[in-house]
Amino acid sequence: MKSGFVNIIGNPNVGKSTLMNALVGERLSIITSKAQTTRKRVMGIVNGDNFQIIYTDTPGIVNPANKLHKQMMGFVGTAMQDADLFLLVTEVGETLKNKRLLDQIISSKIPVLLIINKIDLSNQATVQQKITYWQEQIPRAVVIPCSATEGFNVTRIFNTILALLPEHPAYFPDGELTCQTMRFFVSEIVREKILLFYQKEIPYSCEVAVGRYEERDGIDNIECIIYVERESQKAILIGHQGKAIKKLGTEARHDIEEFTGKRCFLDLHIKVLKDWRNSDRALKQFGYALED
Repeated sequence: MKSGFVNIIGNPNVGKSTLMNALVGERLSIITSKAQTTRKRVMGIVNGDNFQIIYTDTPGIVNPANKLHKQMMGFVGTAMQDADLFLLVTEVGETLKNKRLLDQIISSKIPVLLIINKIDLSNQATVQQKITYWQEQIPRAVVIPCSATEGFNVTRIFNTILALLPEHPAYFPDGELTCQTMRFFVSEIVREKILLFYQKEIPYSCEVAVGRYEERDGIDNIECIIYVERESQKAILIGHQGKAIKKLGTEARHDIEEFTGKRCFLDLHIKVLKDWRNSDRALKQFGYALED
């Protein structure tokens, strides 16, 4: 039996979430074109007859500008410590700018599978140059070019992961897909719509919490609270005559129903919580682990 934790790390917007969803075969991580879409570690489990792969999507690596960023990078730090395999995702046009993290990976004895993503947006000569570059940077890494959106080389990545996994009993019961709760996925779906429908600082100033989740026969009753930092942001979320928040609720409800396989009533509220991204109390309330 092979079993282990495959932790996905890399810069923002390189396609980590897209690749994890492709490998898991389920849409667990939210995906947008904006940086910092993933804020927490998102786990997806794939079970086979003689293997269990536990994938973990992590936030993109940033230089912290507030306490929220610091905690997001704390999730990356944890992923560096508990991995059985690093899935380091890059794209053709970039390098890993965080030298400290790169040095950690190079000095570690943990196997590294380096992915050059988005090759469908490049050409063969440039991709080959990047393969050579990364082989020089991390000689022990297995380097695979891929396009997660097109599904190119995803099977090859999966087979390589399987070959590199350690021998170990399964960590989770067979059939389990994730350790995250339904509340977590509902809040992430609502936050994804905010990222998609709003511009500038609005998506980064929002956090979503599920206040009530009542499972009933035929239809679930869900209340979500969207926290913002200023009254002006609340007004933008609501929009003229409430049209913006209505669109947000409709689109989020459709995705929640698709995810749960049940109808739901989604009730959205907006509250102002000033400077929550720098509040230890608020970050703890929203599930961002704080250092002792």
